[in-house]
Amino acid sequence: MPTELVRCTGVARTYGRGDAAVVAIHGLTATVRTGELIAVTGPSGSGKSTVLHLFAGLDSPTAGTITWPGLGGDPTGRPGAVGFVFQGPSLLAPLTAVENVALPMLLAGVTPAEAAARAATALGLVDAAALSQRLPEELSGGQAQRVAVARVLAARPALILADEPTGQLDATHRDQIITVLIETARHLGAALVVSTHDQRVATRLRRQWRIRDGRLCTDAGPAPVPTTDRTAGDLTC
Repeated sequence: MPTELVRCTGVARTYGRGDAAVVAIHGLTATVRTGELIAVTGPSGSGKSTVLHLFAGLDSPTAGTITWPGLGGDPTGRPGAVGFVFQGPSLLAPLTAVENVALPMLLAGVTPAEAAARAATALGLVDAAALSQRLPEELSGGQAQRVAVARVLAARPALILADEPTGQLDATHRDQIITVLIETARHLGAALVVSTHDQRVATRLRRQWRIRDGRLCTDAGPAPVPTTDRTAGDLTC
């Protein structure tokens, strides 16, 4: 039986106050369970990134409730429970690529030897082994993003969140990264939630949550996936 990792009930997120207030998310009611592969699609500014930040505990709702029953509560104090691939640069400048990948594991109590071995393996999976000793300033945007993906994979999280993870990648690396994310999630029994503008990425995932004006609509899976192989959506417009 799949475990509920994240549960949102009537969640809203507003930025600013008064006339300047912007409601980024309205009435988000959704559940993410182990093993689910979910694409969050929608135009720029629709709230995709806010949804992922709320799921990760990196942002707090201004209304409604969000809980993490399958993660033992708020994951922000436990490195490794949630892996987040950010849309922008997220590597620590003083550390090499392999040190960036190993850091979350060290913070979670993994031994240095195991962290180093898992970091090297993860870099190889994303075709970045040759970059292991480079500093972030020596990497292109696409190379840095592949290292950021490796950092998440190596930590073996229960919930993988990726915010436009292929935005800076060419077609070859785009397909490779999505394949690695999906295969890793399946191997770990983790959930994978990816926000994306790219329909070629979205159709690789089993469920699609379409967001419009800060509201998640009834989810739809890509046509090649049989109806019996999908979890019914929780969401309504």
